[in-house]
Amino acid sequence: MTVDDRPTLSAPDDDPWLWLEEIEGKHALDFVERQNSLTLDAFGGAAFARDRDILAAIYDRPDNIPYVSRRGSDLHNLWKDATNPRGLWRRTNLAEFRKASPAWDIVLDIDQLAAKEGEDWLLSSIVTMPASSRAILSLSRGGSDAVTLREFDLDTKSFVADGFTLPEAKGGVDWLDQDTLLLSSAHGEGMATSSGYARTVRLWRRGQPADRAQVIIETTADHMAVSGMADDTGSAPRVWIVDQIDFFNHAIWLRDATGATTKLDLPTGVWMQAHGDWFAMKLRKDWSAGGRTFATDTVLGISLSASAFLAGSRDFAVLFEPGPRRALQGLFWAGSKLVLSILDELKPQFEICTPSAAGWSRATLPGLPQIGVVDIWPLDRHPSESNGDLLANVQDPLTPPSLLLLERGLASPTVLKQAPKTFTADGLVVTQHEAISIDGERIPYVQTGPAKETGDAPVYMSAYGGFAVAVKPYYNPSLGKLWLERGGTTVQANLRGGGEFGTRWHDAGRLAGKKLSHDDFAAVAADLVRRGVTSAKRIAAQGGSNGGILITNMLVRYPERFGALFCTIPLIDMRRYTKLLAGASWIAEYGDPDKPDEWEWLKTYSAYHNAKPGQAYPPILIATTRRDDRVHPGHARKMAAKLQAMGYEAWFYEPAAGGHGYGKDNKERAGFEVLGFRFLRDKIGWKDGEA
Repeated sequence: MTVDDRPTLSAPDDDPWLWLEEIEGKHALDFVERQNSLTLDAFGGAAFARDRDILAAIYDRPDNIPYVSRRGSDLHNLWKDATNPRGLWRRTNLAEFRKASPAWDIVLDIDQLAAKEGEDWLLSSIVTMPASSRAILSLSRGGSDAVTLREFDLDTKSFVADGFTLPEAKGGVDWLDQDTLLLSSAHGEGMATSSGYARTVRLWRRGQPADRAQVIIETTADHMAVSGMADDTGSAPRVWIVDQIDFFNHAIWLRDATGATTKLDLPTGVWMQAHGDWFAMKLRKDWSAGGRTFATDTVLGISLSASAFLAGSRDFAVLFEPGPRRALQGLFWAGSKLVLSILDELKPQFEICTPSAAGWSRATLPGLPQIGVVDIWPLDRHPSESNGDLLANVQDPLTPPSLLLLERGLASPTVLKQAPKTFTADGLVVTQHEAISIDGERIPYVQTGPAKETGDAPVYMSAYGGFAVAVKPYYNPSLGKLWLERGGTTVQANLRGGGEFGTRWHDAGRLAGKKLSHDDFAAVAADLVRRGVTSAKRIAAQGGSNGGILITNMLVRYPERFGALFCTIPLIDMRRYTKLLAGASWIAEYGDPDKPDEWEWLKTYSAYHNAKPGQAYPPILIATTRRDDRVHPGHARKMAAKLQAMGYEAWFYEPAAGGHGYGKDNKERAGFEVLGFRFLRDKIGWKDGEA
């Protein structure tokens, strides 16, 4: 990169790079193309192509696990490989799926569809209904969140002539009956919230223009979104409607078969799941009801019927109580049983609660490991068709995933599929540690690498720290093959702002506390040096989306603790984030920059505003995608331009497709990741062939 290629600081506006927010603007695209060329010239080439092809071949392996969901008697799967980069929608049955090489029936070839129609299609989602051959497909252009809806017939394997269709917009549908959809879409004049999501739930009848569909509920534009879901698990069909006030708060409405709508008398911060005559919910705040006070993160259960909750009863059963480092991660129904997913000191646990007139019984899911990562979900797509069968995915950083079946949720698990080992793990160990953050809080992290410390390990650090998302130490083929196998060490940190230890942990790292999340990450980096694992100049760190705020704060607040940084699909400009695409939906996580008191804390971690010339910032690569319609690519563009204008070594990369991800197919995804690896390796001084 030469001085002539850099933007300049001189401009008449307070923000001289606002023009980079014009996603398809000619001047902006000229900047992107020039930056892409510079970055690929520096970190592309033969070594990049070699590693990209190695990684793409791993993603395209024929023996990778084909993850499935059951609709009726069929197991459905969306499969991508080198021959089918956009994917095959295919189906089989459980008996066939158990075989080493199942026979698949191809329902739709997405590559053929894209070629035939000349569109950059990806299949985003499939909505079917029980006992019907009809489906609504959500087709995304290049991976964007906005989708085009089209009706499809599984029997004829073709789109339905004159069927339901809707132009591109954010949102989706659910089937109410064969000829009626619940439409929750931002399509149409005045139908979008300020976050860009659906403002109404409409009854869309066959043959009717969508803009004439009956509105059954409407929220205000300042709410995040509203959505509807059909439920046929009860004695009569019903609809659940969720008015999403913000990311963590919502009002819940129940619409019965007559069309009568009732708002449930519940706190706005609950996680709620209903099945038949029962529902369960997790509280986000302390709540008093029925003469009792229930603590934050407690799970409660009760009968929904007209003789119980709907009649005013608040005689809840307590199904789960949290601890300081024990927290619920999720809850769902499988058949008539409620499954609770729990982390206790980061160890996975699962409990089943079964309601009856006599009360709730409880049991523990059998045969699952107590260490590593265990994820569980229902096999059946439609709750009304579920017999209680569960799928489990079990893995750790050195053990590839196993897909298990737990029949009826009670039998010991059986292995359905085993993922291949994609890297050599000889001599590697997984260890867990804790760093002490700036305020004394213990911050867990998982380290994977050689058993013997050298004091100079090339370390790849990552974290997220937001939206109550718990980070887990999964098996990572890309890091395994291109970092661990070549002698490196990986570290994954559990920052405040995540959900590992419940609402307390999340709240400590959001709003004004978001800086603490960043302090936690810096503390882990310092702890690696203190323990003799490595030195600061050998630490490479990566984070994406919310993690992009994290990485740019490492740049401007803790530059001395890192050798290189990779920032992907990021939020960065916290002054304007609410005005860019879906940004307004995240105010509950970060705060509102238009409120002076909240801007006071937001500006402390808006790296776009805190970057200053003359500092010892480490090299950084900032990468995004043009089709990301969730986090605006302007964040990444503007930060790269500003850093370059200040004279820093800041690189930029933006492929055209990918959505809020790294690519629309396995090769694009591999290329995005490998470019980051090549950059980080180079900037921490880790050369090819070095152990």
